[in-house]
Amino acid sequence: MNNRTVYIISGPTAVGKSLISYYLAKRTDGEVVNCDSIQLYKHMDIGSAKPSEKEMDAVTHHLYSIVEPDDSMTVARYRTMALETIDDILSRGKTPIVCGGTGLYLNSILYDMRFAESEADVERRAELEALAEKNGNEYMHQYLEALDPEAASRIHPNNIRKIIRAIEAFEYGKGVLDLSDCPMNPDYDFRFIALNMEREWLYNRINNRVKRLISEGLVEEVQGLLNRGYDPSLPSMKGIGYKEIIGYLNGEYDLVDAVELTMKNTRHYAKRQITWLKRYDFARWVEINKGDTVGDIVNRIIDYYG
Repeated sequence: MNNRTVYIISGPTAVGKSLISYYLAKRTDGEVVNCDSIQLYKHMDIGSAKPSEKEMDAVTHHLYSIVEPDDSMTVARYRTMALETIDDILSRGKTPIVCGGTGLYLNSILYDMRFAESEADVERRAELEALAEKNGNEYMHQYLEALDPEAASRIHPNNIRKIIRAIEAFEYGKGVLDLSDCPMNPDYDFRFIALNMEREWLYNRINNRVKRLISEGLVEEVQGLLNRGYDPSLPSMKGIGYKEIIGYLNGEYDLVDAVELTMKNTRHYAKRQITWLKRYDFARWVEINKGDTVGDIVNRIIDYYG
């Protein structure tokens, strides 16, 4: 396989990653590989804003709706599936286009990471404490955010003890080495695009998207998940949009408040995603401006790399 080009299309939620990846795939004879943690799950189509059936029929999409919501999905497991998928796409002479904004999943593709199972909780705790001392509280809070957004939303970034405990609870002993100890994955020629737009415009798009998801049936989707017996404490059910609607269905607040809370939490998440992406000094930032067509944006992405 001579061509090792792999596009990475990332950016904050609601910036248009899925649509741009779709049209980039059409231009480059590509196939899209999901890198969004919630879009991996079956029965969670509306709240995770998966690509439409029409888009998936026109361009091959991988790693969407592949596991049940109560299935255990680790970063190590995702990495194995994603790299196997990328290699398969390349072997057929096509272009992989990785689409998504889940930070640790991106890292697992970009870096030659090693995954190991700690012998005891105390060992893993020592690793996390050393990681915190080296990189700081904000880094660890972003780490937790990528694993468990719900836990991160209720733990202050300065409460490093709770952050570490939350990471332990989610990982069950599965650890990822610090990126400073991980070289870039040498098997691929990454073309990393970070999409962004003016903050107020992005926030308006987020608010409008939440309203659209409600009109498309998000409440009914969440009720259906609960009816299937999926526990609200599952990591999948703690995704933004799902946890807020669960609160509404449990009578904690009315639907108007649930919508406002979803909008607020999504805006905060988008801000944290942008902060995370700024850590990649090799990313090419593409600013989307009002009036740009999808074709304009795809042309700029392709032109970036000649």
